[in-house]
Amino acid sequence: MQEINKRNSRTWSRLGQRGTVCGVALPEMLKEQEGYYVMTADLAHLSGLDRIRQNFPHQFINVGIAEQNMIGVASGLAFEGNTVFVTTYATFLSMRGYEQIRHNLGYQRANVKLIGSASGLAMGMSGNTHYSYEDLAIMRAIPNMVVVSPADAAEAYQAVYCAANQEGPVYIRLSGNLNEPVIYSEPYDFQLGKGRILKQGEDIVLIATGGVVADALCAAERLDSYGISSAVINMHTIKPLDEEVIKQYFHAKWMVTVEEHNVIGGLGSAVAEFLASQKNSPLQVRIGVEDQFLHPADHGFLKQKCGLDADGIYKKIMNILERTSE
Repeated sequence: MQEINKRNSRTWSRLGQRGTVCGVALPEMLKEQEGYYVMTADLAHLSGLDRIRQNFPHQFINVGIAEQNMIGVASGLAFEGNTVFVTTYATFLSMRGYEQIRHNLGYQRANVKLIGSASGLAMGMSGNTHYSYEDLAIMRAIPNMVVVSPADAAEAYQAVYCAANQEGPVYIRLSGNLNEPVIYSEPYDFQLGKGRILKQGEDIVLIATGGVVADALCAAERLDSYGISSAVINMHTIKPLDEEVIKQYFHAKWMVTVEEHNVIGGLGSAVAEFLASQKNSPLQVRIGVEDQFLHPADHGFLKQKCGLDADGIYKKIMNILERTSE
């Protein structure tokens, strides 16, 4: 396993989360562990798995366009004592294979690591059939499933290694495309289920996950410049949710969840469920994809349309503050 440093983080940023996981982390793992397998559903080249296909042919399986069968084969390999990584686009992985994931992985606790790539709105012009803004909701509803959404490529690299050491099923949601912003350029102790404070603040807490963590950080800096002290938490694990790090900010007036996912069922809902069980918890605002289908467009344009870029997050928070101060 390589360390996080400025050089690696820059390289991985150019590759994006998917390129880093499929082109760097997984090949390293297969070289180190004979009992590891990688599977895909007809997306070897598009997922960046060419190195694995060429160098580890006996540990690589392409089942074709058959996501449900892929989960069945993966669980069978896992029940024979292997660790299996399964990857395809997040929308097809989480939805086409959902019944098999629920029964074979959740119910029977098969040691399979699901890697859903191009999540959220990353598929841009491919349209709603390829968008995945419901996957956090449905995956976290499965008992025994760990759900992870890394903030950048370096964290995605660490998340895969950490998932490999976690017995049982894990869903890793990879977001963004190539040339994504760098959040981590120095070593840190990544732990599943432990959110990470990226910025301290007193008035507002932004709890973000996935690729929009970078946008939340930019929005928080802008809020600071207007005298609104803003903290940022990278909640890379949606399930189990780090309730303790949230409790540290119960003194704040507002908690704002930010995710490239439907506002229903994802990080915002997970945080709301926790806050509803607590006394004197802060008010909450959920920023995400509103409950709608979107017209196909460029990824950056779609983020802007949904208010998920830095400017959109900032404006939504300022609008809320203005309304509530009247």
